[in-house]
Amino acid sequence: MKKVIIAGGGIGGLVAALVLHRIGVPCLVLEQVHTLKPLGVGINLQPNAVRELFDLDIGPEALDRVGLPVREWALVGLNGREIHAEPRGTHAGYNWPQYAVHRGRFHMLLRDALIRRAGPDILRTGCKVTGYRKDSDGGVTVLGDGPDGPFAEPATLLIGAEGIHSAIRAQMHPDQPPIHWGGALMWRGVTRARPIRTGSSFVGLGTHRHRMVIYPISQPDADGLADINWIAELTLEDTRGWEKSGWFRPVEIDSFAHHFAQFRYDWLDVPALLASAEIAYENPMIDRDPVPTWVDGPVALMGDAAHAMYPTGSNGASQAVIDAVALGRHFLAHGLTPAALAAYDAELCGPVSQLVLRNRGAGPFGLLDLVDERCRGQFTHIDEVIPPEERRAFMADYKRAAGFAIETLNAAPRSLPQGATLPATPG
Repeated sequence: MKKVIIAGGGIGGLVAALVLHRIGVPCLVLEQVHTLKPLGVGINLQPNAVRELFDLDIGPEALDRVGLPVREWALVGLNGREIHAEPRGTHAGYNWPQYAVHRGRFHMLLRDALIRRAGPDILRTGCKVTGYRKDSDGGVTVLGDGPDGPFAEPATLLIGAEGIHSAIRAQMHPDQPPIHWGGALMWRGVTRARPIRTGSSFVGLGTHRHRMVIYPISQPDADGLADINWIAELTLEDTRGWEKSGWFRPVEIDSFAHHFAQFRYDWLDVPALLASAEIAYENPMIDRDPVPTWVDGPVALMGDAAHAMYPTGSNGASQAVIDAVALGRHFLAHGLTPAALAAYDAELCGPVSQLVLRNRGAGPFGLLDLVDERCRGQFTHIDEVIPPEERRAFMADYKRAAGFAIETLNAAPRSLPQGATLPATPG
């Protein structure tokens, strides 16, 4: 029997496999690495994604093992004064929490859940998908390299979830521009320390071109200490030479900490936070220009393969979850057909492409730009710079664009009806 093949065993690919298993569709995940490992640091899961995870029976008990609910989202100026703060998740009235999680531990949680439910044969590692061939019967042959050499695997449909360097996307859009980098560098790390503000606050500090993002990704221990995820960001004026230095690499804290030496306040000491981390990873803030379609007949893109975006909105992983569930919903409506993929593309490609560009333009951190434009970051009373109504409207507009406006989300029906299944078509 032909299966739906998912290229890529990252967060999006594993959630897609969980969705297909839930609705009774045989599938196979092909992942190029030989062993999945808990890589990365912190990410946020917005309420629209958490809703879908809960419906897939990945609930609070599981998510609390890899992170914690977010209570607050806050922006603070370089002077240490608050620009905007608002509750998040259930504290804001959503029916679902927002979660800050350790990316690697969350990834392993998904892997373990998939294998437990569907068996180990659903995930085949050491298999790099290099392309595809559309077949005369309407299916697709998946091409790649595996442990035993090249392979050609027949499939009903192919889902490309292999990330920003997707070979499937490159074949679908051979003239796509190269990866886009606007000159911003990020240094990521985790420090064991006391959480700030509410104890579970997501804090953006500084300016759009020079800032810190700080939030806990574990519950505090008996001594009040938690794993604090931090991202130090700096936009370079001169990027010459950086493109040859290597990306996503471990670096010494001292190589960048001096850029953030002035981020010291009575409520937060950023230099001490950085100095207490064991290691940091340097990488660029990159994305890809949107493409006009994510679909080529029986082949579809999802996750970063479809819409790699700046992390300014904290919704890259969330959108991958939304993609996976949308695919399942359209399979239930249209069967395992190119028509289902076309409906998925029609629903999401345009709006999410606009979100990619919005995040490239600073996303919700655009409030920091407004402060810089209006007072060069120096203020005593923020209401005199950006009135509360303007701040609230700015954030509400972003939430609508990102798909987690509270009234719409709380009123929406389940994406996958309880117990709905679609038997796979024999091939």
